[in-house]
This record gives sequence, C-alpha cells and structure tokens, in this order.
Amino acid sequence: MIALFAVAEGVSAQELSRDRLRGNVRTINNGGLVPIDSAALLRAQAEAAARRDSLYYHHLDSIGRLTNELYDNLADDSRDSIRRAVAETLKRDSMVRSRGDSITADGRRIRLNKNGEPRKPFISDSMGLSKMCWLSLPLPGFGQIYNKQYWKLGVLYPVVGASIGMFAYENKQFKPYKQQYDQYLIDHGYMRTKQLDQIQTKMIQHNTRRQIYAGVAIATYIYFIGDAAVNYSTNEVSQVKKATTLSTICPGAGQIYNKSYWRVPIVIGGLASTIYTIDWNNRGYKRFKTAYTLLADYESITDPALRNEKYPNGAPDEFRGAYSTTFLKNLKDSYRRNRDLCIILTAGVYILNIIDAHVDAHLQDYDISDDLTMNLEPYFDYAPVGSSPLFGVNMSLTF
Repeated sequence: MIALFAVAEGVSAQELSRDRLRGNVRTINNGGLVPIDSAALLRAQAEAAARRDSLYYHHLDSIGRLTNELYDNLADDSRDSIRRAVAETLKRDSMVRSRGDSITADGRRIRLNKNGEPRKPFISDSMGLSKMCWLSLPLPGFGQIYNKQYWKLGVLYPVVGASIGMFAYENKQFKPYKQQYDQYLIDHGYMRTKQLDQIQTKMIQHNTRRQIYAGVAIATYIYFIGDAAVNYSTNEVSQVKKATTLSTICPGAGQIYNKSYWRVPIVIGGLASTIYTIDWNNRGYKRFKTAYTLLADYESITDPALRNEKYPNGAPDEFRGAYSTTFLKNLKDSYRRNRDLCIILTAGVYILNIIDAHVDAHLQDYDISDDLTMNLEPYFDYAPVGSSPLFGVNMSLTF
C-alpha cells in the first residue's frame, strides 16, 4: 500500500508541476513599466486552482479505491492486525507528542531528553549547566563525575576533609581561651596584665589558624564547582552563560573567564571593603551590646548590699560606668544599623559583579569597526493586482 501510494503521489506531483507551468501568466518588463491585465490574471489563477484541486482529489479517490480493494481481499486475521497496528501507532504518537516519551516495540515507555536520547536515572548527558552547578553545591565532586574527570576527586576530598578536620580541632582549642578572656575582662576589667596578654595571644593564634583552615576548605569547595562549570562541554553552552555562572559561583571568576583582568581588582576590592566594614561594625555592635547588657544589669540591682555582693569591683562593663546605658544603647543601635546597610551594599556589589560579567560576555563578539558608510540605491518592485508599480530609494547605513 505504501509503494502504491508513493507511485500515485509521484505521478500527481509531475502532473501538478506541468499544470502549474501551463497555468502561469507571463508579463513583460518594458522600460520599468509592468502592464497588468487584472481580469485576465484573476481568471487564469482561478482556472489553475480548479485544475489542481480536481487532479488532487482524483488521485486521492483512486488511491482510496485501490486501498479499499486490497483491504477487502485480506483475511480477517490480517484485517484485525492492521487495525490494532494503526490504533497502537496513533496511541504512541499521541503519547510521544504529549509527554516527550518513546514507546518501544514491547510497549515500554522510555523518557527522552531534549536531544531525543534516552534519559539516565541520575546523571543525564543532557543536563544543563545550571542544574549541574546546583547539584554540585550539596554534592561536592558531582561536576567532576559528570565531566568524567574522576582523578580530580582525589584532590577535592582529601583537601576539603583535612581542612574541615583541622578547623574543628582549632575551633575546639579556641573556645576555652575565648571564654577565659571574656570572664577575665568581667572580673578584672580591661587593664592590661601579663595573664590577660597570654590568654589573648593563645586565643588569637587558634583563631587565626581556624580562619585559615576554613578559608582553604571554602576556597577548594568553590574552586571545584567553578572547575566543573569551566570544563562543562557535553552540550553547546554559550560563553555568556558560562561567564554568568562563574561570577555567581565566585565573584571575579566571570571577569577572568572573559579575560577582563583589569576588572578583577575592582570586584574583589569592592567586596573585600564591604565585608571588612560588615565585620568592623559587627564587632562594635557586639562590644557595646555587651557593655550595655552588663551596665543595665548592674543598675537594675537597687539594693547596695546585693550589688556589692554580685559586682564587688563596681560596674562590670569595660568602661566601668563612665557612660550611661542610654549612650551605650545608642552606640549599639548605630553599629547595628551600619552593619545592616553594609550587608545590603555587599549584596549590591555581588549582583553588579554578575551583571558586569554577563554584559561583558555579550560584548566579546561585538564588532567595533571604523566603517561608517551610507549607500543609496534605486528601488523597484511589482505592485499588487490593480495598483501601479512601486518605485523608490533604498538607503543602507553601516555603523
């Protein structure tokens, strides 16, 4: 049936092409003027359309009669098989169109990716760059597994694991010295003594090591996510998306990827400044909050005997009662407000870093040329039926 249908369609196509050539109306270009007989043109087009329609439906009727004769001569089992095959084909086509699935010969449904290939249950060859990076956040090393760079896992996990372990050890050593330091200030005030200097020195040493190990762990973690994004090559990904993704993962990475190295110090310097001001205002907030809390508790005890019993050395705050609770509260609120504003400013710098990388990546292929020209050309076109020919001027501007 398919062969007969193809032969009939081929004959029909040849007849239609010859008929189309016979039905065309010729025009003659005479000095830029196109004489058009509207009535004759419309009659010719109507006759050609009628001939094409009659020939087309004639062939359809012939194919239909031939198909019915063949179908009537088949056995009952063959007819049932054809009906079931047609019904199953229509069902599969509708399911594939609606769900993007594929139906195998044995009736199993297979999920397809956007390339028409079977999807894998966890790691798919069609996974997008953004999805891969998001999965790499809770699953460090997932990007390297997806990119089939398994040897990098031998670097990621030992470095991150060792850094986290050393951070936990230094943090455990830091906490007792921090508690001793805070208690010594409450008991003896801020007068510099040899014992206070020793406690503070030990506290600073363990805190510095703790911050270094934490920084190494975070830097390694971020680096491997960025490495997975840079080496993502399974599907075609635009340079714009890669630059934007890298700037989202690590500020300044998108500028490095765009080879705009001079912008990296601006981005890093801006974020470093805002982060430092956040830390500075946060430390001031904690300092005056502690002083305000201690002085407020000291002044809340009205009985002199109970006050002397709890605070034998007088006011427990670092200023020894030199400032009122109202003054300390105002300072505390001022530092907190400045800290919150700096957090908002840091978020703004981070977003501007992403926007800058995105726009700069778009402009990487922007053609900047000295060619600034304007060309004027005559223009002529055939007009619709019943109208005059069109004349004009074309202007093209290159910049």
